[in-house]
Formats: sequence, structure tokens, C-alpha cells
Amino acid sequence: MERTFVAIKPDGVQRGLVGPILTRFEQRGFRILALKMLTVPREMAEKHYAVHQGKFFYEDLVKYIGSGPVVAMVLEGVEAIKAVRLMVGATRPYEAAPGTIRGDYALTGLRNLIHASDSPETAQAEIALWFAPEEIQSYTRDLDRWIYE
Repeated sequence: MERTFVAIKPDGVQRGLVGPILTRFEQRGFRILALKMLTVPREMAEKHYAVHQGKFFYEDLVKYIGSGPVVAMVLEGVEAIKAVRLMVGATRPYEAAPGTIRGDYALTGLRNLIHASDSPETAQAEIALWFAPEEIQSYTRDLDRWIYE
């Protein structure tokens, strides 16, 4: 099993898409191990987007992620990082395939609804940044045998 970090960005929250997005992940078979809503402080936003520091869009990213509530989560499943990224779709919403979250709900640049970790190293760092260890649950569901066996 693999864990990944996902955040529904302020535009996803404001547009009332938290429920439909969570439903997609649950229906796919992912376990939600941690879930919370918060407004991201600037310092945390800077750490989250540190890889983009110095790029022309960095300041816009930092301001945007802190502009309203975000729903952050840890998901677990087989090949979770790759599978979630495929579900999310291309970063540029106009390039995202129909059937993906961005392809179905987003249209432009920064307003791309959702963030998902892109590698095991990134997932580990983002989970540690957004959640304390005691906030992350570990459990099994009776239906897991129908998904994973």
C-alpha cells in the first residue's frame, strides 16, 4: 500500500466540489487516512511550494493556496500516487482529459481545483508538512478484500 497527499484548493472548496471529489477517491477504492479543512498560513504555503521558489508563478501560487479554505487529505491504496495523479488530470485544466477531476470541473491555470503529490518522496514530505503523525489513521475496511484480493 502507498500513501499520497491531496489538497482540494480554495477554488474547489468555494465551488462546492469537496463532496464529489472525495466520492471519486472513495469509489475508486482509496482509504482516507486523514482529512481536515484549514486556511493555509503563508509560511506553510512557502514550504509547500518551495520547489517552485524563484519561478515567475511562485508568488501567485503562495497567495492563491492561502486565499481561502483548503481540504487536505492523506489517501492510501495500491499505486496511490500514480493512480490519484491520473484521476486528477493534467495540471493545465484545458489539457486535462474528460473523466479526470480537472477535465470535468476546471478550465484555467491556477484554478485547477486540486493538488496531488507527484512522487513517493514528495508525498512523504507533504504528508509530514500538512499532518502530525497522530492525525493519520490506519484501518481496514471489510470491503478492502473485494478491492485488493
